[in-house]
Amino acid sequence: MHDNDLTAQEPIDEGMLAFYETLSAKTPPESVDWPLTEQRRLWDEVCSSFRAERPRGVVVEDFTVPGDLAVPVRLFRPEGAGPFPGVIYGHGGGWVLGSIETHDDMCAEIAALAGVAVAAIDYRLAPENPHPAQLRDSLAVLSYMRHAGMSRAIDPERIIAAGDSAGGQMTAALVMWLRDKGLPQLRGQVLIYPVLGTDTGTASYERNRQGPCLTRAEMEYYLAAFLGPRGSPQRSDPYAVPLLARDLSGLPAAFITVAAHDPLHDDGLIYHRALQHAGIPSALRREPALAHSYMRARHHSRPAMAGFRAIARAVKALAHDGRLP
Repeated sequence: MHDNDLTAQEPIDEGMLAFYETLSAKTPPESVDWPLTEQRRLWDEVCSSFRAERPRGVVVEDFTVPGDLAVPVRLFRPEGAGPFPGVIYGHGGGWVLGSIETHDDMCAEIAALAGVAVAAIDYRLAPENPHPAQLRDSLAVLSYMRHAGMSRAIDPERIIAAGDSAGGQMTAALVMWLRDKGLPQLRGQVLIYPVLGTDTGTASYERNRQGPCLTRAEMEYYLAAFLGPRGSPQRSDPYAVPLLARDLSGLPAAFITVAAHDPLHDDGLIYHRALQHAGIPSALRREPALAHSYMRARHHSRPAMAGFRAIARAVKALAHDGRLP
């Protein structure tokens, strides 16, 4: 993909646009001004209304792992004894919304398509629990996967991290932490329309400031909930804002997908280029006709399903073979 292709946009896919018009009727952009309990309730309801059936042959179990507090996990894996490569998954929702329930169907389908055990983290949410609560919960789940994963058919030697939107930030933070602390590194990282910086003045933020599903104003709200106001120390922490990291060497191979109609498009692009500059294998997939959170529209939009299947292929290649597809 050439750099001159990276700002091109096609019209938003009609199937995706129709899906998001239905979704936004229930959770409009102004909902960020509603009481937090109402925001979460409505988002849970709308996600439940669009939830697809789990594929056949996927075993699902809920449990908790010890951490600062007990961390709930939902594990999705194929039938059989395994062990299966593991995926530690951080859900999107601006660190404020979402849960293992809102991402249940997507995680189940990834487990089926990629032949992996997906451990979805029900991490603590902001603003009640700002950074680094999410990183600490991720570390607790990863420790469990490595030390007790075999009891749940997870191969502790083959684990990658993945996440969408806010979960992309959690993925980048996790692999940087492991490197900096001299801990065993993961086999790969999959970042799905990730939020990685705090600059809401990038070209993609300007171009898509009123984008479907995610606007610039909404993203500024989520960043403040996660990091505090401008000038707060969390905003200068690379584990919270991965694009601030000066050195990306020693990180695992990455698959990054971005959408042309997403304010966060440039976050993923900048991270991809920085990884390549550091000598880290990185593959960028750009969706010219899609917008933020397109995975949720996969059963309503052909390009969204194609993008989702590309994510599953990347998960499979990295988790099983430690390489990019």
